[in-house]
Amino acid sequence: MERFDKEVSVIFPAYNEEENIEVCILTAHCILKELVRDFEIIIVNDGSADQTKQHCLDLEKRLNKIRIISKEKNEGYGCALRDGFKAARLDLIFFSDSDRQFDIVNLKDLLQYIDDYEIVIGYRKNRQDPWKRKFLSWGYNRLCWFLFGLNVRDIDCAFKLFHRRVFDKIDIESKQFFVNTEILSKASVLHFNIKEVGVAHFPRVDGISKVGFVHIPRTLKEIGRIYKSIHNLKKDYR
Repeated sequence: MERFDKEVSVIFPAYNEEENIEVCILTAHCILKELVRDFEIIIVNDGSADQTKQHCLDLEKRLNKIRIISKEKNEGYGCALRDGFKAARLDLIFFSDSDRQFDIVNLKDLLQYIDDYEIVIGYRKNRQDPWKRKFLSWGYNRLCWFLFGLNVRDIDCAFKLFHRRVFDKIDIESKQFFVNTEILSKASVLHFNIKEVGVAHFPRVDGISKVGFVHIPRTLKEIGRIYKSIHNLKKDYR
């Protein structure tokens, strides 16, 4: 595997992922040791009601370069990412989900572009999700393309790499799943350049998805609120 002379903070939000979190983190730790000069792994336990927190604490004792942020109650995906980004200490910031639907080996494909782009984002080449999630994603992507002019293939793909200076400029307001669209929309307004790279995607083997039709009203409300914020940002950067 090619080794990169980079330092990367890796963020894993986790909510009720007791079946996945240990394998996810052990795999990431093993790969990162070979892939980059230095790294840290920040696990954000977002108020899990299962044994996720205990698994995280056990991992922190067993491995170096692991830090845990543990919330007493579930605050939402956007809040988990925001807190992880704020805690990051290294030059580059990467995040992915802890459900093992991505292979962190593909981080090498993003790293090869990060010297030329402020943001490198994955898109799922052969998405392995149930039809319901694919349908929701299809509709959501088209809505965001229409409202925010985001010309990217897979807005919510949870495999993204940033220079930390991006988050010196972007203040995350989203509490839930709209966070990816918010970040990319604000990045576009601020003229950060974005590169898309295809990455592998796998079916969820253990645990259950946290995204469903129940989230639609909350997401639409969040879109309306943050649309105004992005509109104001555009006026400031004209």
